[in-house]
Formats: sequence, structure tokens, C-alpha cells
Amino acid sequence: MFELLGIPPQALFGQVLLGLINGSFYAVLSLGLAVIFGLLNIINFAHGALYMMGAFVSWMLLTYLGIPFWFALVISPLVVGALGMVIERTMLRPLHELDHLYSLLLTFGLTLVITGVFQNFYGVSGKPYPIPAALTGVMNLGFMFLPIYRGFIIVMAVIVCFATWFLIEKTRLGSYLRAATENPEMVSAFGINVPLLVTLTYGFGVALSAFAGVLAAPVYSVNPVMGNDLIIVVFAVIVIGGMGSIMGAIIGGFSLGLVEGLTKVFYPEASTTIIFIIMALVLLFKPSGIFGREV
Repeated sequence: MFELLGIPPQALFGQVLLGLINGSFYAVLSLGLAVIFGLLNIINFAHGALYMMGAFVSWMLLTYLGIPFWFALVISPLVVGALGMVIERTMLRPLHELDHLYSLLLTFGLTLVITGVFQNFYGVSGKPYPIPAALTGVMNLGFMFLPIYRGFIIVMAVIVCFATWFLIEKTRLGSYLRAATENPEMVSAFGINVPLLVTLTYGFGVALSAFAGVLAAPVYSVNPVMGNDLIIVVFAVIVIGGMGSIMGAIIGGFSLGLVEGLTKVFYPEASTTIIFIIMALVLLFKPSGIFGREV
């Protein structure tokens, strides 16, 4: 059928794979944003810079300390997540009672500062990060050759997204988080440390962005501006899925990555704008997002 349309099957499957890879990053990053906004009502514009920091921490661990990818996959999110908790404690906490615009402006300023610091030390040229030896090579699926590391990215993104959804929606800790968002005074009355819960939640959302950065390091060159363009797309994804919606972030991320990949096959000129076109349509007909709740 695709030959009749003048589209080689290899090109189609290749773009579907590329869409799934991009969608994996969109989903994990959108999930972190959804956790932070949905549970804390903080618009974290610094998410892209912290994604970049996650990639850089993994590169520095390998370059300066010889710590390989598998350990960096755990250490880097912990390091960046700890930094996120410091940011929440020292900068964002005084803004909790104010309008969302203040947290947006603060995190936008943090993005400029973090990006500027890394540019000052490492310039704007990319730093190579090797694919771990266990994940090199390709797998023959019959209809296409799948790079093993690309498949690993997709599998890890699905696992992390499902685990996060399960933690928030199906566990007692998740119920405490949701309750603390709705009525922090009542939750405090049960002896739960709500400020600590808020700090840990912000750190967890930031750690998700760093985790995506570690996964991205072997695919894209590690550079200080790697998160700048991506964060705009990710914000569009969470608007489409629904601000604060965990399921909307996951499904929206993977789906829009696929849509973007297929658009490159059928109408390449629109591939860079298709997500924003969809966002405009969603805002026109369902401003709360596909999975969002009406206020």
C-alpha cells in the first residue's frame, strides 16, 4: 500500500521508530512537568535546563570519574533531583501562595543562569557520550533493523512512565500527595510533613527530567542548549494532554512523537509545527486538554 503512495516501507518504519524515540523523551519530560504542576501548581520552566544537566552529570561522571552509563542512570537523577529539592526549599517555597506567573518567571531565570554557567565552562559545542557496549549493534526485526539502544530508550521510558503512574494513582503515598494538593491543612493534621512531601515531589519531577537527559546523552551530543527547543515542545504536549494530567502526559508524549514522525513522511514541511497546530486546535475546542479536568 505504501509503495502505491510512493513511500518506501523502510522510510515509514524508520520515521515511526524516530517518532517513538522522540515520543519517549516527550513522555518522560512531560510526566515530570505534570507531576510538578499537577501536585504542586508550579510551572517549572527550568525543566529543559535540568534535563540538560542530567545529561552533563552523566558525561562528567564518565569523563572525570570513569563511572559508566549504568551507574550514571541512577546517580545523575539523584544528583539533579537533590538540586531540585534545594531549589524548591530556597527559592520556590516563598512563592507557593502567589500567582503561577511568579514561579514561571523564577524558573525561566534559573534556565538562563544554568544554561549560562554550562556555556561558560563547556562552550556550545557538543560533548560525545558513547553508547554502552551492552547496547551497541542492531536487531533484525524482519521489516527493519532496530538499533538496540534506541529500543532500550523506548522500553525504559514505558517502564518509568508506568511506574510513576502507578505510584501516584495506586499507592498510599500517591493518595497523600493528591490530598496534600487539595487540603494541606487536613493532611498535616494526620501527622504528615506536607512541606517535606512537597520538596520530595519537586525533586522527583526534576529527577525524571534528568533521567531523560541521561537516556538522551548517547543519542544527541551533550551541550548546554540541548533542552531549550525541547522544553517548548514538551509544554505543548502537556497543554494537549491536560495540565497536570499524568495519563495525558504519557499518552500525549508518545502519541505526538508518532504524529510528528509520520508527518515527516507524508508532509515534511509541517513536521516542525504539527504539534503546535494540534495544541491550537485543542485550546480552541477543549482548553483543559484532552485528559484534563475542567476547572
